[in-house]
Amino acid sequence: MNIVVYAHSMEVGGSQFNAIEIGQATQSLGHNVLLLAEDGALSPIVEKAGLEHIRVSTHRTRPSPGVMSSLTRLVEQRGIDIVHGYEWPPAVDAWLGPHRVLGTPVIATVMSAAVAPFLPRSMPLVVGVELLRRQCLVDGFQSVGLIEPPVDVHANSPEFDGLGFRLGLQLAPDAMLIVVVCRLVRELKLEGLLVACRTVGRLASEGRNIHLAIVGDGPARSEVEAAAGAVNAMAGNAVVSLLGELQDPRPAYAAADIVLGMGGSALRGLAFGKPLIVQGEAGFWKLCDLTTVSQFLEAGWYGLASGGDGSDALRSALEPLMDNPALRHSLGAFGRKLIVDRFSLESAARTQVSHYETAISLSARAKATEIARVSWGVGRHYVRRRLARALRLPTPADDFNALDRQHRKN
Repeated sequence: MNIVVYAHSMEVGGSQFNAIEIGQATQSLGHNVLLLAEDGALSPIVEKAGLEHIRVSTHRTRPSPGVMSSLTRLVEQRGIDIVHGYEWPPAVDAWLGPHRVLGTPVIATVMSAAVAPFLPRSMPLVVGVELLRRQCLVDGFQSVGLIEPPVDVHANSPEFDGLGFRLGLQLAPDAMLIVVVCRLVRELKLEGLLVACRTVGRLASEGRNIHLAIVGDGPARSEVEAAAGAVNAMAGNAVVSLLGELQDPRPAYAAADIVLGMGGSALRGLAFGKPLIVQGEAGFWKLCDLTTVSQFLEAGWYGLASGGDGSDALRSALEPLMDNPALRHSLGAFGRKLIVDRFSLESAARTQVSHYETAISLSARAKATEIARVSWGVGRHYVRRRLARALRLPTPADDFNALDRQHRKN
């Protein structure tokens, strides 16, 4: 097959890594994969993966009429069999572009915790957790597949050397290194990052030899920087390090004693054989072990608690790990086995190819009523965003996790 994989950005993030890594693994199965995306931090990773990188403008609207047109031309010129959009803006570009104009089969992957309500119900969908898959079927999507966020278990493994990362932080050999790798954004991530800074600061003030390394960048950097600065000022030394975005974050995972994270970052931590504390919102922090893993496999590597800042929950998860090296080792081995057995990249690629074949066999031209519904839904979403900005209200999130959280609270 000739396949276009359209990633929603080239910033460091789980969905983007999945687009590249599954694309590379799919190409290894004998298919031709083009990756459509802007230039960005992950562009060298695309090149290293051996994927042809078709570039789009960083300053485009999302969705973009210009991309719809250029994507349609690309499909015609290169004999593309299917277009695969990661997250809703690329999916809409593909559906209103080559699918509407040429009838080209389109499939969408949504790795967020919720799916945009205006996506076409006839478009095949792939999600990352079983609970969301079932909900999408209830919501009327006709074809919903499941691919749990895969991990390259060879590139991400306990054998990777993290010593240089620890040395760069100038940590004592017995320092307990807590690592979180994520985008610094207000949706989903910021609350937990601030709690992690405060909690590690309190533990350090009580005499614990502990250090928190935050790897990532994004629009909430100033808030995280302020929190880290306050903790370090109180401690009189560097207890929290804000390291910015690393094109290759593997040294950070490899160096960690304990990983904090959600989604794909949580899975990568497990792949390195590290004990994992899953981060969520509204005070959610939970250790991944034999008693809790079924919750994450069913509902995703995230959680929503009942409120509060979560400091006590995080501390309760951290302290047993800090005090018990054998527990850290056993949970690390448990997590590594889980990833190897269930989340391998090769298995995900084979499943993805099967979804492509099904999508091609079931593809039908878009109906005028559905085109109108999708166009109206996208327009309404952006009108709400503009009004929110004008009125200085919280801006609706493009990944629709905010909407999902509200539903779960009600």
